[in-house]
Amino acid sequence: MISVQPIGDKGIYEVRLSGVVTDIDYEQMLMPALDQAIEDHDRIRVLVIFDADFEDFTLGAMLDDARMGLRHWRGFDRLAVVSQRPWIRRATSGLGILLPCPVRVFPLEEADDARRWLSESLGAIHQTDLGDGVLHLQLRGQLDSSIYAEETEDLNAFIRANDRFRLLIDARDFDGWQGMAALLEHLKVVRDHYRQIDRAAIIGNSSWQKLAEKVLGRLSGAKTKFFDADSFEEAKVWIKS
Repeated sequence: MISVQPIGDKGIYEVRLSGVVTDIDYEQMLMPALDQAIEDHDRIRVLVIFDADFEDFTLGAMLDDARMGLRHWRGFDRLAVVSQRPWIRRATSGLGILLPCPVRVFPLEEADDARRWLSESLGAIHQTDLGDGVLHLQLRGQLDSSIYAEETEDLNAFIRANDRFRLLIDARDFDGWQGMAALLEHLKVVRDHYRQIDRAAIIGNSSWQKLAEKVLGRLSGAKTKFFDADSFEEAKVWIKS
């Protein structure tokens, strides 16, 4: 048996599975509900709870599950799976790296933690106009794709006011991207604007951030420089020079 219900009005849905789940459950309940949810919200966050009395999938349900995953590949923004079954948790963790969205697994007693994880912000981008065509970008936490949608309007407004600009990218508290979709959104922003960059400084503390500075320099033709985490003021002087 499968039941589906929305949690609030932010495109978050709770799916509960109990007993033996069949292909009829998928075709008559789960698929129509998710189709409608994605039509309403474009991208959704889903909490999947395997109840204590959950027994198994039928073969038809397993095939429907795979078909649904391919069909809605781009429609999931975040996925949390709650289960006490070790094989379900292992399978979810293994398949999670293939999905274009953040995936986390929780034990049954932490279902409330899973709900909070789905609703909270995992990261943030802060934009500050420093004047003279310099934009200070602070990247914090783990960014998901929704963050880029929220920040794009402000970024575009800054770029409209500055045909050429300089970037001060503060990545000291940046922990990466939550899933492939977020990384693709990041690359899309770079693709749309990299030719307008005159100079870029990246402040960070990891080797991949040093590599990102070199790639951005080669891609854009701009002057770029990497600064260690304790050299923020030095980076500000360089970016404005």
